[in-house]
Amino acid sequence: MTSMPTKPEPKVRPEVGRRNFLKSAAVAGAASTIPGAATAAEKAAPDARLTRGAPPPSAAQMELEASSTSDGADQLAQANSEQLAVGLGPEDKPSFGSDFMIDVMKSLDLNYVFSNPGSSFLGLHESIVTYGGNEKPEFITCMHEESAAAMANGYYKAALKPAAIMCHGTVGLQHAAMNLYNAWCDRVPLVTILGNNADANGRLGATTWRHSAQDPAAMVRDFTKWDDQPMSLQAFADSFVRGWKFATTPPMEPIAIVADADLQTMEVEDRASLTIPRYTPSEPPQGERGALKETAKLLVNAETPLIIADRAARTPEGLRLLVELAELLNAPVVDLASRQNMPTNHYLNQTRQSGRLIPRADVILGLEVTDFWGQVNSINRGNMTAQPRTKEGVKLITISVNDLYMKSNYQDFQRYAPVDISISGDAQASLPALIEEVKEAIDRSRRRELADRADGFRKDHAASYEESRLLAARGWNSSPVSTGRMCMELYEKIKDEDWALVSVGASERFVSSWPHRLWNFDEHYRYLGIGAGGGVGYGLPAAVGAGLANKKLGRFSVNIQCDGDFMYANGALWTAAHHRIPLLTVMHNNRAYAQETMLVQGTANNRKRGVDKSHIGTVIQDPNIDYAKLAEGMGVWSAGPIEDPDELGPALAEAVQVVKSGYPALVDVVTQMR
Repeated sequence: MTSMPTKPEPKVRPEVGRRNFLKSAAVAGAASTIPGAATAAEKAAPDARLTRGAPPPSAAQMELEASSTSDGADQLAQANSEQLAVGLGPEDKPSFGSDFMIDVMKSLDLNYVFSNPGSSFLGLHESIVTYGGNEKPEFITCMHEESAAAMANGYYKAALKPAAIMCHGTVGLQHAAMNLYNAWCDRVPLVTILGNNADANGRLGATTWRHSAQDPAAMVRDFTKWDDQPMSLQAFADSFVRGWKFATTPPMEPIAIVADADLQTMEVEDRASLTIPRYTPSEPPQGERGALKETAKLLVNAETPLIIADRAARTPEGLRLLVELAELLNAPVVDLASRQNMPTNHYLNQTRQSGRLIPRADVILGLEVTDFWGQVNSINRGNMTAQPRTKEGVKLITISVNDLYMKSNYQDFQRYAPVDISISGDAQASLPALIEEVKEAIDRSRRRELADRADGFRKDHAASYEESRLLAARGWNSSPVSTGRMCMELYEKIKDEDWALVSVGASERFVSSWPHRLWNFDEHYRYLGIGAGGGVGYGLPAAVGAGLANKKLGRFSVNIQCDGDFMYANGALWTAAHHRIPLLTVMHNNRAYAQETMLVQGTANNRKRGVDKSHIGTVIQDPNIDYAKLAEGMGVWSAGPIEDPDELGPALAEAVQVVKSGYPALVDVVTQMR
């Protein structure tokens, strides 16, 4: 096991005296869990640190513990400990229901289960780590179920492969619900495994009753694509494979499977009678060919066509196809950045010009745009009136799976948008046919006319970049650090790496979108999109999940982390440290919920009351949070808080080296609001 790089000496706090303490403390009594602080014995056998623990309790202690609690979960834990202590020969080892469940998961090549431990899935937990060898799937220890769901979300968007989460009963699922909703809004497939004790006669105590339900998936049914509560092992296999198929077929969404505790713990006497269905993925739905042909003709004949892309590029192929379509037409693209749909250095990426292009367009094509109405209309928030942003006679076209999966309760479907052509189908799957139809519709003379548009868009793209560059330089030497300097100092340190900005959505927007304005996002994986439901507490754990995927893919993961979001789920840092997930987190520490601060200020101004009290309830001050110290306490290399901008570059350079050596690092930067 590689030792973790030590933290730079200048940032050690004298009052803590950590290094002196470690030098003088006895090392024989306890094992350190912080990488690099191992004893000599541990260095000789480094894996021992991961398995050592306190001595097992005596029989008297166990009896006392059992008699002092009314919760049957502790009695169950005691019984399991006694059972595990029995030495069985290979020929005597029984097979359990949860072992078969793991076989089902292995058949789907499931890499990871993100979870906080819970008694309702003890059988599955033990089977993952013992029967399954903690590999495919591997148990990723999380500090909160909400973080587990976000990690699975971020993992999928980096790996393009689903992961699973396990939730303990009613309370675990309630914790996970927020980031399940984010995944629902984000069109991300993940498998939610719910532990439950359906048989009331088998509930061992008051807590087990509280944590069980007749229909546990009911609380998330409105924001999952499908759920099931199988009552036999064969039904579990069928449901799990069926659910995997549903989740990964566009429109992709989370699914939920209840794994009953009795199914997990039952002995399997005839394993050969149980079968695992073969998984065959479904082809994504393609738009109707006639409608695509009509769309192609409108686009080719348009004088000012515009393409708006939201979640169009599911994979790198989607990005390539969108570039091909845009270049055929020399049509500008506005990338709403729910995914990386268009390279930022491409001259047809005209996102910054959307306010000028939408009113001029005579044909607008929306690709997987969730809120198409919001793109073609504007709202006066003062009097809550709306008016079109488009000119009269514009042709509006959508290609999307939005009409194929919606439910009624949660309002993610946005306001209804009347359009001229509505094509129900996956945008990426429909692009090849649309491109063929565009090629058919373009004759030689029209091709020359379309080519003449390119020079103007190249000039506009260059001018937009230069404008952003000059704006980012404003306040370069200011303290607190400007967001422009923070982002560009960071890019300077990572641009030669195979980097991926695994921050999600709001965190990038809250730093004035400097990365998308000035960094070169030339690959689909450079940016993963937003936490679509807007749930705070998504950013850090999603970045950790993406970092886990990128670790195997050899990519350098970067997270620009909002401070308020961080405090919802900072335990995700421990997961990164424990599982050796290389991730560079740069704190956008403006010591406030800045958006809410500005909104309260705006409301106070509208009411002519002044803004002198707008900080109450919106700032994160008195005391200021030391994120570097918090990270260090969880075993993560850290630097800061940095207020002097000249200290930022050297700290980032050191942090990059830590991450390249295989460990997480955090740089706490005290910043301006945006």
